[in-house]
Amino acid sequence: MKAFPRLAVRQTRILIIGDIMLDRYWFGEVERISPEAPVPVVHVARREDRLGGAANVARNARALGAQVMLAGIIGKDEAGQAVQGLLEADGIEHALIQDVDFPTIVKMRVLARQQQMMRVDFEQKPTQACVSRLTQQLLDQIDKADVLVLSDYAKGVLGQVEALIAHARKREIPVLVDPKGLDYERYEGSSLITPNRAELQQIVGLWQSEAELEEKAQLLRQRLNLEGLLVTRSEQGMTLYTDRQRAHEDAQAQEVFDVSGAGDTVLATLAVMRATGASWEQAMQWANRAGGIVVGKLGTSTVTAEEME
Repeated sequence: MKAFPRLAVRQTRILIIGDIMLDRYWFGEVERISPEAPVPVVHVARREDRLGGAANVARNARALGAQVMLAGIIGKDEAGQAVQGLLEADGIEHALIQDVDFPTIVKMRVLARQQQMMRVDFEQKPTQACVSRLTQQLLDQIDKADVLVLSDYAKGVLGQVEALIAHARKREIPVLVDPKGLDYERYEGSSLITPNRAELQQIVGLWQSEAELEEKAQLLRQRLNLEGLLVTRSEQGMTLYTDRQRAHEDAQAQEVFDVSGAGDTVLATLAVMRATGASWEQAMQWANRAGGIVVGKLGTSTVTAEEME
């Protein structure tokens, strides 16, 4: 593999649209069981907020050195202010709509001795009016991007994803999608989608061999008019299907510590490398390296250009 193209990466501009979340971590110690119920009592010693969802994709792209614009919906609340503060601290431009009727999505994790004890989610879907306003105001931003990334966590922000894809396609701007749900027809015309193994099985059914997987993946790719379909397969690495060939990369992780946000790292790396002019196969190689690094870290994390080298 060639050296990481730092200079080329710094010149790329990535637009990321999707469901923005705040990942909130409470770290502590467990020394006793609660007398009220058979559950551990965690004495919280430290708290930390991190960007999650589409914001974690943006954070990863920025960590690699790209210029990044993030768009999505947050609430007019303390968590929304925290998201904006973290974006500004990381040097990420943003075009966020604040919805008074929509609380910022928060995923709160409680950890003790580096083990996750529980997760509490606070979420609801934004209003359709807010989604429409976001979609319309982003069309000009798409024109300025080298690559458009759609990070779909099925929380409602990409409710009009078809319009975003159609606009980018007219401008010949590559579109990468991290899909969710059972309706993949919404993503028709994208350049690349990146389902994980379980998500792909929900769409095409189970497979008994690599040949059967390839047949199912290629039929889906052709039906959706995609340039490529990349399946992330955990310990089996990742496989890319294009009109030319099947390409595969074995997993590179030396030690898997936490898979939280690994898909975001892969998606961000694919987008950044594609923006530099890399082929899908080359972008996958770099994404596989990034994924192997990030699963060795605790929680939603990033991979830097230095680590990639």
